Amino acid sequence: MKQLIVALKDKITGKVPSGTKRSSKWPKVREDHLKQNPKCAVCEGTAKVEVHHLSPFHLSPEKELDPTNLITLCEAKRYGLTCHLLVGHRGDYKKVNPYCKVDAAAWNQKIKAP
Repeated sequence: MKQLIVALKDKITGKVPSGTKRSSKWPKVREDHLKQNPKCAVCEGTAKVEVHHLSPFHLSPEKELDPTNLITLCEAKRYGLTCHLLVGHRGDYKKVNPYCKVDAAAWNQKIKAP
């Protein structure tokens, strides 16, 4: 039941387009990515981390499992930010941020600055 609610929420917010099916290999790719990159690329938090596709799988299905197309971002609101929404989607889950990695690094440096 919880998975159904999450799936519906994702569809409503535009995170997952209706009718799109993930590869059966996605859970393993996601798990491997999080083992190698357990911290949010923006705030370095480890709570509520998501594996974000730089090029969304519904636009570039051939990149769905490509490790170079993935970045770890969180939804934990550490420092008052939802890094996944702010940096990964420029404030709107229906948007794509082509500069996600650059933006994540820039925000990370701003957060670390004294």
